[in-house]
Amino acid sequence: MGLFDFMKGKKGTVISAPVKGECIPISEVADPTFAEEILGKGIAIKPVDGKITAPADGVITTVFPTGHAIGLTTPDGVEILVHVGLDTVQLKGQFFHTVAEPDQNVKAGDLILEADIDEIRKAGYDTVTPMIICNTPDFSSITCKTEGMVEAGEEVITCVK
Repeated sequence: MGLFDFMKGKKGTVISAPVKGECIPISEVADPTFAEEILGKGIAIKPVDGKITAPADGVITTVFPTGHAIGLTTPDGVEILVHVGLDTVQLKGQFFHTVAEPDQNVKAGDLILEADIDEIRKAGYDTVTPMIICNTPDFSSITCKTEGMVEAGEEVITCVK
């Protein structure tokens, strides 16, 4: 039996990497809110650039005023949070430029946020970028990639109802 044979016949929602970088297990993120999955299951990426793209088709539900995080809901109800860096809310929007607006429809791969990763690092912040499924309990299974380099748009999470 193959690793994903249990998935045969079940339709899942595929979520893509929002940024190019190294994928790591969410448990390795140096913030317990993410590492302990308090907000939900997910992945984390150590970004190599600051171009943050929509991880799936959907509607932008939240754009944090500081620009460090964006929420999106897919047509089938997956609630996704992309959070650039740890404690980056303290930058008060410096080094962040949001492209997407609340209630905007986006397609997977659309640019939604730009972050100056080098400047954020120079300011002393960890740039690891968690992507969380905020409504984790709504799914019977959430499969997450936990290692390796990923390109923005590459499949990293599958959610099955």
